Formats: sequence, C-alpha cells, structure tokens
Amino acid sequence: MAVGLQVPLLALAGLLLFLSVGPQAEGGKVLVVPMEGSHWLSMREAVRELHARGHQAVVVSPEVNLHIKEEDFFTMKTYEIPCTQDEFNHILLGQSHMIFEKAHFLKTFWRSMTILKNVSLLFQKSCEGLMYDKDLIRHLNASSFDVVLTDPVYPCGAVLAEYLKIPAVFFLRALPCDLDSESTQCPNPSSYVPRLLTTNSDHMTFLQRVKNMLYPLALKYICHVSLTPYASLASKLLQRGVSLVDILGSASVWLFRGDFVLDYPRPIMPNMVFIGGINCANRKPLSQLYRSREIEL
Repeated sequence: MAVGLQVPLLALAGLLLFLSVGPQAEGGKVLVVPMEGSHWLSMREAVRELHARGHQAVVVSPEVNLHIKEEDFFTMKTYEIPCTQDEFNHILLGQSHMIFEKAHFLKTFWRSMTILKNVSLLFQKSCEGLMYDKDLIRHLNASSFDVVLTDPVYPCGAVLAEYLKIPAVFFLRALPCDLDSESTQCPNPSSYVPRLLTTNSDHMTFLQRVKNMLYPLALKYICHVSLTPYASLASKLLQRGVSLVDILGSASVWLFRGDFVLDYPRPIMPNMVFIGGINCANRKPLSQLYRSREIEL
C-alpha cells in the first residue's frame, strides 16, 4: 500500500510515457490548466514531479484566484477576469457556512442552485477571459507544447487543447452526469455500477437499480447550468458545432484519482488510468522502537 502513496508516482506513468514517445525522449513541455481549490492542490504534486523528471510546466491561471500561486517548479501565466479578489472569495467561499446549517431540503436545494449558477458564471467568465486574451493565446500557440494537463471538471482546459490542437491528458476524481463514460464511449451499466451520490453499492435490489437509473436525471439540470456554456464557447472558437462530449472525447489519457479499493469496480477503456493515492501524504518509515515491537509480535 505504501508504494502506491509515494511521490515518485507510478500514477504518472501514463502521462510520462505520453511525453517520452519522441525519438530522443527529451523533457516535454506541459501546459497546465488547473481547476481552483482542492483540485489544484492534488494536481500541483503531479506538476512538481513532472518538473523533477525534467519536463517544463507552464500553469495558466486568472490573476484572481485562491490557491494557484507561483512556485519554483513551474512558470505561471496569468490573464485578467472581470472580478476583484474580494468578489472572487465571496462567490467561492461566502456561502460555506451552509454546510453546517439545517434547513428544509427544498430551501437548501434552491440556495445551492443559486450558488452553483454564480460559481459557474464566474468560471465561464474566467474561461472567456483566457480564450479571448489574444496575446496570451498567441504566446501559448507559439510555445509548441507537447500536451495539456487539465481537470475536465473545468472544461476550459479541454476547450483550449482542442483550440490549440494539442493532445490533452485529463487529471480528475470524477465527472457528473456520467460524462466520463459518455465521452470515452465506455460501457456504464446501471445494473451494477453505482451512480454518483446515490449511496448504492454494487449489490442492488430492484428498487435500488431503478433509483440508480433515475437519479442521474436530476443531475442533468446541474450539468446543463454549469457545463453546457463551454460547448457554446468552443463552437464559436472552432467555428463549427461541437458538444461537450465531443470536446471531452478528444482526450488522449484520463488519469482518475481513484481505484477499485476506494470505488466499486466498473468497466474502463484503454486510455483510463487509475492513480488512487496521488493526493495522499507519504507514509513516514517506522521508528526503530516500533520496528522492534513488530518483530516481537
């Protein structure tokens, strides 16, 4: 178990192999488009390891953010968004107290939908700020990146990869509305694959299977609110009609921060790689005292 948690990550094998297929296997250039919050905190360690292995990483982020700060193992490029730091903090963190409040389900649901709309609009404006920054896009296009590393829960990185015609590697925990399965054309049987947030196991009664089939329908509205506008933006930029599934389906490799110990087994496609444990801290070796006690036991 400890081997899977160490920072020289076997989890990066797929990405590093992708970057090492050239005839001279020299260090590659990685364009990183992260998602804000804890998503970035997990991806940051992958970027750190890529730097340690000789790859160059450029992280693209709005000037206003929470956790994405310049560090010595990557180059940071920023762009403007129509939002101040206080407004950004309020939209993302201002309603966090709701987690601890007890209220009627419908009241909580509608308040959550309002927050979701505000957060989604913020990230959509951020993506537009990136894609319509002509100087930055011109610079990125001229930099000859080998791959885009991004979290598809924020589809802007996938849109950028498609626009720049650069292969994309996705780094994610999960996607709502089964978009990962749909985009990779992966079988996703409701009969034994528990859906997100249902609390079902892989051994379901008939009624639980019915719930497993109906529950995702409620999430469609959430996906429509938060993700559909990226398809419209991509269609304008690419000057052809594309869906979000089309954009996500172009990814070369999907790196899932999970495994079949944490999650229930399910069908996967050849370009899906499980990297569970990548965001876990390294286990420190036992002291001599504890090792001696283990031997005695």
